[in-house]
Amino acid sequence: MNRALHAAQDTVTTHEMRLHARLEPLREALAQHPIYDRVSDLPSLRIFMKSHVFAVWDFMTLLKSLQRSLTCVEIPWLPPANIHAARLINGIVLGEETDEVSPGEYTSHFDLYLRAMDELDADRSAIDSLVGAVRGGEEVDSAVEAVDVPASTRDFVRTTMHIAAGPVHEVAASFLHGREDLVPMMFRRILAGLASDPLLPCVSFRRYLERHVDVDEQEHGPMARQLLRALCGEDQARWEQAAEAAAVGLTARLELWDGVLEQIQAPLARNTTMRPPSSGRVRVRGPALSEAPPALVARARRVAR
Repeated sequence: MNRALHAAQDTVTTHEMRLHARLEPLREALAQHPIYDRVSDLPSLRIFMKSHVFAVWDFMTLLKSLQRSLTCVEIPWLPPANIHAARLINGIVLGEETDEVSPGEYTSHFDLYLRAMDELDADRSAIDSLVGAVRGGEEVDSAVEAVDVPASTRDFVRTTMHIAAGPVHEVAASFLHGREDLVPMMFRRILAGLASDPLLPCVSFRRYLERHVDVDEQEHGPMARQLLRALCGEDQARWEQAAEAAAVGLTARLELWDGVLEQIQAPLARNTTMRPPSSGRVRVRGPALSEAPPALVARARRVAR
């Protein structure tokens, strides 16, 4: 029995290592992206936050998709099919949605980010408009079309929405490799850039970044890794699908950073980079990867082979 269990674990580890190898070019491109060194002054930071807050917001859609699939959030309640997976995902939800950021002080990480934007007088109008429209019943696809952000930011949100509507192992792969496992590296780079100007008034933003480096690296990242291993198991097809979903998420992040960097480098050209994408772009409305922005999917598949 133990020999069979060890063999199964070895198989899972082999699949996991292959997935990591396929994603390494995208991770390396993100690690070396010039955006982190450019977010070191107040005007650049404001531009960055106006788009990045959309990634903070739509992260919760991935997380809630996992919670809906792995726990019971309907009535009448039914016991979860996989109690270990339910425990893992509920633990992450607790920290992300109602984190104790100081003794007796609870907040969502999204609200913590909005607080940081207010502290820096960053423009919240776009994200506030989106949240308000969605709260009022508008579909995300149409709501994000109307907000004043770069096309790459809108595409990032649409990509997240389509992944969140897909199979649970694909959602878990994007959640781990496009978010929880990636964040500590990215946020350390941003913190290093901010350190060049210790007088920059961004106490709440630094707090947000430092909190995520700590929590994602020590808690949520390892929990998300356990979850993906449990969901894919020894199923090679699932690992292949997980790799593709993760690659699409990482490529969307690269294009998000490219769009923000373009704004920072040419702020006077922002009006030309904020026009809606052409009508020929495929809209994200379902779980199939083919429904993501096609150029983004093609880039992901080309890099992560």
